[in-house]
Amino acid sequence: MSKDVSQGAGAATPSRKIAVVMGSQSDWPIMKFAVEQLENFGVAYEARVVSAHRTPELLFEFADSARANGFAAIIAGAGGAAHLPGMLAAKTTLPVLGVPVPSKYLKGMDSLLSIVQMPKGIPVATYAVGEAGAANAALSAISMLAIEDEALAEKLAEFRANQQQAVFAMTLPPSDD
Repeated sequence: MSKDVSQGAGAATPSRKIAVVMGSQSDWPIMKFAVEQLENFGVAYEARVVSAHRTPELLFEFADSARANGFAAIIAGAGGAAHLPGMLAAKTTLPVLGVPVPSKYLKGMDSLLSIVQMPKGIPVATYAVGEAGAANAALSAISMLAIEDEALAEKLAEFRANQQQAVFAMTLPPSDD
């Protein structure tokens, strides 16, 4: 899946897109939260399955060519023995943002530990297990792009201000609407 939503003000240029990769199609229900954030901000992205264990050659090819293909960062989600983010980080100097996907037996703790325990010198920025982690990884990628894109920085500031206003509007007890 690829979407160039880079038309219009405040959008990242097509040469500054974000890769959203996952180990399996079963990771999509979590990783779609990263894609939704990128779309909300008008950031170009490509989403694809790249399995560290079943398609290692594809992983190496993808990582080796990621910078040349215009990616600014890679958001990588995986569950279980979640080696995808770490292997990508080993093969590219682009920022890799790791999203632990909840697993069937250990509720994502295995995924989290597989991603967060990287050896010194091969960093993976690791996020929360699940939907919040995927969304926050995308917001971090957007922040990286916003360093050089003032319009995108303004959109991000507006997003944060809207979050603050939503909290100020909360009342207790909550209404039953």
